[in-house]
This record gives sequence, structure tokens and C-alpha cells, in this order.
Amino acid sequence: MPETRSPSDPLRSSARPVRSLFSWALYDWANSGFAALVQTFVFAAYFARAVAEDETLGTAWWGNMMGVAGLVIGLGGPLLGAVADRTGRRKPWLAAFTGLCIAATGLLWFVRPDPAWTWPALLLAGAGTLGSEYAMIFYNAMLPDLADKTRIGRWSGWGWGLGYAGGLVLLLVALYGLVQPPGWFGVPRTDALNVRAVMPLTALWYLVFCLPLFLFTPDAQSARIPLARAVAEGAAQLRRSLRNLRGHRPIALFLLARMFYNDGLTTMFAFGGIYAAAAFGMTPSEVIVFGIGLNVTAGLGAASFAWLDDRLGPRPTIILSLIGLTVPGAAILLVKSKTLFWIFGLAIGIFVGPVQASSRSWLAHAAPPEVRTEMFGLMALSGKLTSFLGPFLVGWLTLATGSQRLGMSAVVVLFVLGLVGMLFVPAANRNQE
Repeated sequence: MPETRSPSDPLRSSARPVRSLFSWALYDWANSGFAALVQTFVFAAYFARAVAEDETLGTAWWGNMMGVAGLVIGLGGPLLGAVADRTGRRKPWLAAFTGLCIAATGLLWFVRPDPAWTWPALLLAGAGTLGSEYAMIFYNAMLPDLADKTRIGRWSGWGWGLGYAGGLVLLLVALYGLVQPPGWFGVPRTDALNVRAVMPLTALWYLVFCLPLFLFTPDAQSARIPLARAVAEGAAQLRRSLRNLRGHRPIALFLLARMFYNDGLTTMFAFGGIYAAAAFGMTPSEVIVFGIGLNVTAGLGAASFAWLDDRLGPRPTIILSLIGLTVPGAAILLVKSKTLFWIFGLAIGIFVGPVQASSRSWLAHAAPPEVRTEMFGLMALSGKLTSFLGPFLVGWLTLATGSQRLGMSAVVVLFVLGLVGMLFVPAANRNQE
């Protein structure tokens, strides 16, 4: 049965202050720094070029790490979501995994440009990825309780837009403050200190800007169930949900489609900076400038498509976005001009935010309230169950062929598979309570 809430419940209060929603959306601003600077544009490229023995081996090791982390996230996410649905509150879980990501990111400062630091770098980056991705399960599940049904799409899109804006600002600070000489902060380049300093900066950014959510955004009420009982009940509920997923056929079809296209996004993020550096000879500064441009187009796309989501629905927005990812994505693999790489790469950015934001809003509309966090956990599973395949394929194909262009072709294939899957997904019921 759907859960009921009293009129005094702060999550269903008619006031529903904008401050609560803005504080919630600001978490996207905080969290995006890890994806932009650690997973994509700075640390990933630094690891492949300076820490690993050579770029090809570094690309393969990075892909393997991302694959293993994705598998762990996929297997653990649904259970954590089911447990959170039993306990009611989401903020404690969000705080724990946010703290894990912040700590791991800060510790990346110690990774020197020496192959001896390969394993510590991979373990810390993997731990940060676990913390970041697990945190987003509980963060995403908060949205339907905070926003009106008619505005879920725009708040989801605005959140993603803020995320890209945050990544943009942080990339600018990292580029001109630390990476590009002489740098605002005067950090020496010896032993890659200027690049390594980006990591504690990213951790501090995350810490500062996640605080408004914990201070001003209300949480669901605690069910006052002991943790051991919640784990047992959550595991039982998860087994029932997996057995009865046919009863939620639209959600099952959506999760299957998302399994492919989200894997493509994850792989693209993991290897974007590495590919730009190796295939087009871009320097670390150029990679960051490209990341800045990508964040601009992605933020504009997420914010503008948010209105389309509420007007036409999340399904058409996802389909349009996947087409927008596939066409320029294929073009990037064929061109050799750095100028054309910029054009097609920035075009991809327009559709990255909308496909993610509308995926969140589709499930927010479709998931039954009593198992909402569990369903967002299953969404994490759908995005991670095969997520090891994309990075592993890129790593293996790169090693086998010596060509990163052929390795990156796996990304386009995953987008196409996701697009085909979405054609069978029905529109979400936006009137469901």
C-alpha cells in the first residue's frame, strides 16, 4: 500500500520551502567535482600519464578499477536502498558515503608520479567512486518527497545543471589556480604538486557545499527499526521485488535500457580525459579547458531540457538525448582534427545532463513510494550490473589493438543499445501519488 503522511509532515507541507529544494539541488554542485576532476579530467589523466608505467597500461588499469567498483556498487546498491526504505531516514546513509568520498579524494594528494603508487591510487579512486555513487542513491530518492509531481522534472534538471556549473567553477579554479603555470596559489610543479593539490581542493569543495542539504533539507521520518532488523527486512523485500519485477514491467524495461546507456556514460566519463590526451595530444591544461567547455554545454542542456521533461515527459527527453549522444559520439571516433573533436565533444555535452536528469525524474514518477529508495538502488544496479563491461572492453580493446579509438567504440554501441531499449519503455505515470 502507498505510504500515507499526516498534514504536518514537513515533506508534504504546503509550504515546502524553496530553500529545502535548492539545498537539495546544491548537493549536485558539491558532488560533481569528484566526477569532473577525479574520474575524468585531472586525476584519471594524471594516473595514466604520470603514475602508471605507460599510458596504455594506465588506461587498462583504470578501466579495470572502474569496472570492479561498478560491480560492487551494482551488487550493494539495491540492498542498501531496501534497508533505507525500512529505516525511513536517508540522511545518515548519505552522510556516511559522502564522508567516504571526501576522505578518499583528499588522500589522493599523496599519490606521487611514480609506478609504486599505482595500487594506492587505484584503491583510493575506487573507494571514492563507491562513496560518490552510493551517496547518489539516497540523494536521488529524496526528490519525490520534496518536489511537487508537476515539478520533479525541472528540479531534477536544475540539480544536474547546478552540478555541471559546480564542475565548471571548480575546473576553472583548478586550471588557473593550480595546473596552469604560474597559478594563482603559487604551488610548485615539482613532483606534480600542482596537479596533486587539485585533490584536497576537490574534497574541500565537496565538504563545504554538501552542508546546506544536511542543514536545511528535511529527511523522511525514522521508522525506529533496529539496524539488524532493517537489514533482514530489506533483504527479504529486495528478494520479493526481484522475483516480482514482472509486476513492475515498465520499471523493469526502463532499468534494462538504462543498464546499457548509463554504462556508456560511465565509460565515457572514465576515459574522456585519457582519450583526449592520447588520441589528440591534448596537454593537461587543454584537457581541463575542454572539461570546462563540456561542463558549460552540459549545464545548459540539463537546465533547458528540464522544462521539456515537465512538458513532454521524461521518456521523450531520454530518447532525444540518446540520439544526441550517439551521433557526435560516433563522429569523435572518426575525426582526427582537434577542432572537430572540440565541436563534436561539446555537442555531446548538451545531451549528457538531460539523459541523466530525466532518468531520475522517470523513476521518481514511476516508483511506488513504499519502495522508492529500493527502486533507486535497483537503478544503481541497472547502471552498474554491466558497468564493468564498458571499462573492461575499452581496456582490453586498447591493449589488444593499441588503438584507443577502437577501444572507445564500445561507448557508442552501449548508447545505441540503450536507445533501442527505451523505445519499449512506456511513458511514466506523472499523476501517480
